[in-house]
Amino acid sequence: MSFDLKNKVVLITGGSIGIGAQVTEFLLKENVKHVANLDVDVTGVALQNNLNKKYGEKKVKYIKCDVSDDSQLFAAYDTVIKEHGYIDVVINNAGIMNDSKEKYKKEIEVNVTALTTSTMKALEIMRKDQGGKGGVIMNMSSIAALYIDPLLPIYFGTKSYVLQFSSCLGLPEYYNRTGVRVIAICFGATDTTLLKKEKLGNFDKLIEKDLEGNIRKHVYQKVESAAIGVVESLKKGASGSTWLSIADKPVRDVTDVIKKGYGVFSTLVFE
Repeated sequence: MSFDLKNKVVLITGGSIGIGAQVTEFLLKENVKHVANLDVDVTGVALQNNLNKKYGEKKVKYIKCDVSDDSQLFAAYDTVIKEHGYIDVVINNAGIMNDSKEKYKKEIEVNVTALTTSTMKALEIMRKDQGGKGGVIMNMSSIAALYIDPLLPIYFGTKSYVLQFSSCLGLPEYYNRTGVRVIAICFGATDTTLLKKEKLGNFDKLIEKDLEGNIRKHVYQKVESAAIGVVESLKKGASGSTWLSIADKPVRDVTDVIKKGYGVFSTLVFE
């Protein structure tokens, strides 16, 4: 399949910097109608102005929004619907990577609860069996969902949730009625501020001491590689599929590997 992004209305969370900002620009190159960026980071204003100058007036709108606050999130959705009539694509990109005692609750609120609430809202708007036109929801997972490591147990847990949630919601039992594809993408280590020492944290001070060094053992990929992966998987991904973007390699569909893994787990349940 190949989904045409031309003239589509897109809502992205956490689109002011890093992967989200680059995805926004690549979507504009695909001739989307509009991108709404929901983010607490006010650098989204400068991004909005720069991209509108480059790609045309009112192509991008920054909406200051804490996605973990339902009233702000729903108001932002309402703004986009009011101005553009519909939302075709939702990319739940906002995320936090910090397991410290001070930040872990916010991490769960953003990575799990807000992502779920946004997905449910998008599904409600888009689903064909309730008057919508269908659409796509992409949820950002991570290679942290694919292996076990002591580095960031809470973060790894949140990204495992995203993978399982998206895989289940993307199944035919939903998609055949809703017409809404749900896709997950797992990024390898990507050169963004998320992985900078000052952004990282762990409740265990010994583990925290060399968090950045341990993450650096991974091959970092460029932000552009991750963003190209997002656009390609949006266009090609079947509902319930999982895509892997790692080490600047072309994004690939790893759904069969994920299903095989869960197939092994399920032998414990359905022996």
